[in-house]
Amino acid sequence: MTFTRRRFLQLSGAATAIPLLRNVSLAERKEPSALCQKLAADPLRPQYHLLPASNWMNDPNGPIYFRGRYHMFYQYNPKGAVWGNMNWAHSSSSDMVYWRHEPIAISPSPSPKGFDSLGVFSGSAILDRGLPTMIYTGVMPPASDAEITLRDDQHQWREVQCLAVSHDPDLRTWEKVAEPAIAAPPEGMEITGFRDPSAWREGNSWLLALGSGIRGKAGAILLYESSDLRHWTYLHPLFEGVPKKDVGDMWECPDFFPLDGKHVLLVSTEGKVHWRVGTYKDRRFSPEKEGVADWGAFYAAKSMVNEDDERILWGWIPEKRPEAEHNAAGWAGVMSLPRLLSINSDGELQMEVVPALRKLRHGHTGFKSQDGPDALRKALDSIRIEDLSAEISAEFHLKTDQPFTLHLRSEDGERFAAISCVENSGKRLLKVNDVAAPLHGSGALPIRLEVFLDGSVLEVIASGTTALTARVYTVPKWPLQVSFDGDGQVDSLDVWRMHSISKDRLTGSLCG
Repeated sequence: MTFTRRRFLQLSGAATAIPLLRNVSLAERKEPSALCQKLAADPLRPQYHLLPASNWMNDPNGPIYFRGRYHMFYQYNPKGAVWGNMNWAHSSSSDMVYWRHEPIAISPSPSPKGFDSLGVFSGSAILDRGLPTMIYTGVMPPASDAEITLRDDQHQWREVQCLAVSHDPDLRTWEKVAEPAIAAPPEGMEITGFRDPSAWREGNSWLLALGSGIRGKAGAILLYESSDLRHWTYLHPLFEGVPKKDVGDMWECPDFFPLDGKHVLLVSTEGKVHWRVGTYKDRRFSPEKEGVADWGAFYAAKSMVNEDDERILWGWIPEKRPEAEHNAAGWAGVMSLPRLLSINSDGELQMEVVPALRKLRHGHTGFKSQDGPDALRKALDSIRIEDLSAEISAEFHLKTDQPFTLHLRSEDGERFAAISCVENSGKRLLKVNDVAAPLHGSGALPIRLEVFLDGSVLEVIASGTTALTARVYTVPKWPLQVSFDGDGQVDSLDVWRMHSISKDRLTGSLCG
């Protein structure tokens, strides 16, 4: 079966139906409603991650830095906290920390014959000689079986690549280009999907990578060229998978960019974001190293360049609870914290949460090994994490083949989360609750954990190379404490409480 976002949502326990709830538009300004009051009081709702005022969100789309502000667009359903009715929502920020929700940027065409009448799916934002331009996948009904590019358990849709431009310095209004830029897949090619364009400038040409797959073979990224963004010529696969070796027969959300003298290709498939680092020559990509960007709840990653020309990665953190629960809660989906990317000395993708998030820190408790073992005990005894909001940084050495674990438990002993590391036969493993991931490094090298707790979201990055995002839906009755067990040596520990980016847990919402 071809893997699609719909299939991913089914496997993760998310939306399988699209009930229409009361429309809470991002552009509304009114007194707090009962829903807004419920959202503000929900302890599982993050306080310093970006998420909509309410309802459903998924993929980050077209993040771009323009005229001194960061603009994030993302898949959004204004009619409910379940998947469906895909629009491009819009939020903006001066620092990637504090966000302001803007009016919805693009919505499906009201005409049943519109090229995006069934949904405005994912894509990119670029500057065409300074003009902000979106290129995205529009979904429409097929006129015949030959036009179907997306098949899943419920839908048979036609996908086309569409354009929209903005002359608004705040990117609040957009004009759609009347005809699709790419109306059909390459002739004669049996594909498993046709979506999520990612474009970049190369010399006098525009290049575009498109998510796809070759039926009966493996996933593939199709490469197109254009001189004007309106007329495209298919060249060849930028990169295609090897049958029975590479994961997934449909690769979504491709992202391709230069980084530290190499090129990086990201694709999303089978519930994971896979990275490859390698060389780009003659408009073909040859990977040299590969891995997984995040082993937990993280999908549809998209990157951008910040004001300092650094590469920033975003991802969608999906729900891992039943649809009925997030539907009742009135919200679903979270944007990951922005991650600064680099290539390490081993040629692997490395990441860290951007330093700008440090401005949210307060109430620090710390320990360093030179302070002595009693100092660690005193530090641990004094830590109280309230309201499920904290940043934790720890560095330690493993000593034996037994796991060394950082525990988060409430004062009455109730378990919240366990983050474990173990080394066996020279190989290391990171485990967050019940999800495990390979961890690079061995021997005398220390392990550095960066943990960001925010409501039901737990983002963990180990030694800069292994990320694992967990969802935890436990609401402890008491503040959380930090403890360690196992045969390891703690070299340092820092715990900060984190300020919310809004006064009421609505992260810039227009509810009130």
